[in-house]
Amino acid sequence: MEVFEMFILIGGIMLLLFAGIDYLSHRLKFSPVIFLIILGIISGFFMDSSPALHTVADIGIILLFFLLGLEFPLKKMMDISRRGWPAGVIDVFLNIGISLLISLIFGFDLITAFFIGSIVYASSSSITLKLLEEKNRMANKETEFILALLIFEDLVAPLLVSFFAGIYQGQDFSWQFVSTLIIQIILLTIGAIFIGYYVFKPMSNFVEKHLDKEFIPLFTVGIAFSYSGLALYFGLSEVLGAFLAGIMLSETGQASELEKLVLPIRNVTLPFFFFWFGSTIYLEEGIAWPGLLLILLIWSVIAKILVSYTGGQLFGLSRKTAIRGGFSLVQRGEFSAIIAALAPAALRTFAGVYILLAAFIGIIFFNKAPQLTAKVVENNFL
Repeated sequence: MEVFEMFILIGGIMLLLFAGIDYLSHRLKFSPVIFLIILGIISGFFMDSSPALHTVADIGIILLFFLLGLEFPLKKMMDISRRGWPAGVIDVFLNIGISLLISLIFGFDLITAFFIGSIVYASSSSITLKLLEEKNRMANKETEFILALLIFEDLVAPLLVSFFAGIYQGQDFSWQFVSTLIIQIILLTIGAIFIGYYVFKPMSNFVEKHLDKEFIPLFTVGIAFSYSGLALYFGLSEVLGAFLAGIMLSETGQASELEKLVLPIRNVTLPFFFFWFGSTIYLEEGIAWPGLLLILLIWSVIAKILVSYTGGQLFGLSRKTAIRGGFSLVQRGEFSAIIAALAPAALRTFAGVYILLAAFIGIIFFNKAPQLTAKVVENNFL
């Protein structure tokens, strides 16, 4: 069979498998991300990951971060930063900082410890939002705080990805590397703000008028890929470029309509990323550092509860509502997987196992959040 014929056949079979997994996850009320990673792990025992699969996976990630950027026009970003930054800073300190210290105690070097802390850092936006909708908790008092914290994490995640993309692509860690990285990120961000405000904002009426034309999807995805490619050209991560491209186009005021055009493409390509990530997790030699894994899983739960307890009350929540928010943020997922995909094999396997277990534990805690909160308040644990 010719290479192209094989590619089309395997691609079609994989899409059918992904469709079945998505249907099954809805019936079981579990995140499809977990099932896709598990399927990838199983496939890794029988075949090697192909470059074509990785390419499609990268497209899915670019479009994921592009759509995230569409949610953040500049005015909204400033409002979220103003209200949510105290909880966001606490989140960075407890989840990245303390996890980094724990990893250093286990003998890891600073960069690896920082990598592990970054894996522990972000709650899964996709899993959390899906659970909020399924459990009819979108109107709950803690939901606005949860969304603000997730948005803050969404802003930090591309910066972490850019940092590790440079480190794991062979660049030496030094103050020169860090300062150059920061300057490049600032310049790329300033460029996006300038283009968004002075180019795309004046195009609002033009975009609205031509939304039903065929060139608008081409134009939209073209902007996402172009700015992602520019970020790669400067040695940064493509996800940062995609995120900034989304921010740029959000200034047209047509973010929700542009999202509808791109969402089907993302939904087709994104499952390939989680499958590909799972296929790079090799369990033949067992799980390295099981003691660290156990401690990080326990700290994952404690840290998110503390973040919500302290940050939530600063946000204006009651003690009980803030605790309930903490039990709803334990799950890790897509952002941890994106960062983990940049690491060497042993670390990637360790991170993959952590992500799967944290996602399972987080879903259980989310479902039991009201009961667990009642017990914590009743016994004055916090």
